[in-house]
Order: sequence, then structure tokens, then C-alpha cells
Amino acid sequence: MRRLKIYEENPSATEIGKAVEVLREGGIVIYPTDTIYALGCDALNVRAVERICRIKGINPQKVNLSIICRELSWVSEYAKLNNLYFKLLKRNLPGAFTFILPTSSSLPKIYKNRKTVGVRIPDHAIMLALVEALGNPLLTTSVSVDDEEPEYGTDPELIAERYESVADLIIDGGEGGTIPSTTVDCTGDEPVVLREGKGDLQE
Repeated sequence: MRRLKIYEENPSATEIGKAVEVLREGGIVIYPTDTIYALGCDALNVRAVERICRIKGINPQKVNLSIICRELSWVSEYAKLNNLYFKLLKRNLPGAFTFILPTSSSLPKIYKNRKTVGVRIPDHAIMLALVEALGNPLLTTSVSVDDEEPEYGTDPELIAERYESVADLIIDGGEGGTIPSTTVDCTGDEPVVLREGKGDLQE
């Protein structure tokens, strides 16, 4: 597995470009977020999405898949947003949230089994630079964090060791976190917090 050192304060466009090349070729990249390190791929590359589902043991018919967008206009393209939820997302993003929304027709069929998709816009310069350079969303799923060995979810070197056989590249953005995003269901009339995490929801 290749490793790229990228600094969040000033992400190198050259290094970001190298990661985007891997993603465009259907590769799997591990990267830091504003919560936990995550595995990701081009969200519109179905083979790559299926590969991540196999690695994480995810059944897309039973579990929501999540995507990282660059900005709210992207969210409106890949998910259905009414006025209430548009304002909610605008107040809270970028931030440590996953918002569950109905899928739109722009996403491949693999996302439509559940009819919903998790949407993230992390408050993290490396991630925002990566999706902007790619030009479309990333499928994202957090690396496993073990309570007994949390460093295997926070230390880029140990994460690379754990996922060496399945990922193509790791972006080393320094020490990662252990608290996941706050998950908010936006499919009903009112938002419902499904999981309390790092984000503090401003309703």
C-alpha cells in the first residue's frame, strides 16, 4: 500500500492529485476525516463500492451507504432535500454529521436498495480538497476502532498495517479521532438523532 503524507493546514494539490488518480482507477483510499479515519472510493464506481462493501462486510440492502460531498449543491444532486432539511444542513455543515436522506436518481442502483443515503461534508481540508479534485462524491465508511486497541484506528501507520491487503493508498493526515459522526435521520417530518457522536446538532 502506498502512503501519502498530506498536511491538513495546507493540503498539497500535487499529493491530492495522486490520491485522485487512485480513486479514478477504481482504487480504495484510506483518509482522515473530522471524526475517524475512513475507507473510501469513487461513489459512482459500482465495482469499487462493491469492493468496500465486501471488505467491511456491509450488505447494501440492509445498511445505509454514506457519501462525502463537497458542498450543499452536491447534496441536492445526489439526495432529495426539502426546504426544512436544506436549512438544517446549511446550519450544521461542514461538520461531524451524517445526514440520512432519500436518494436521488443520480446515484447508482446499489444505493437505491435502501432508498436512503448517508451524506457527509466533513470539516476537514484534506477531505474537501479530495472530493473537489475528484469532481464527484466519495463512498465512505469508517475504519474499525477497537476499544482494546484504539491505536489501530487512529495511528496511520497501524491503520496501513491493518488494511494493507485491501486498500491501495493511505493518506497520512496525522493522528485520527475515535468518536464517530452524529447521525441524523432526515426522512420524516422532523429530524431524529439516531446516534450521538462528535457533532452537536444546531436545530
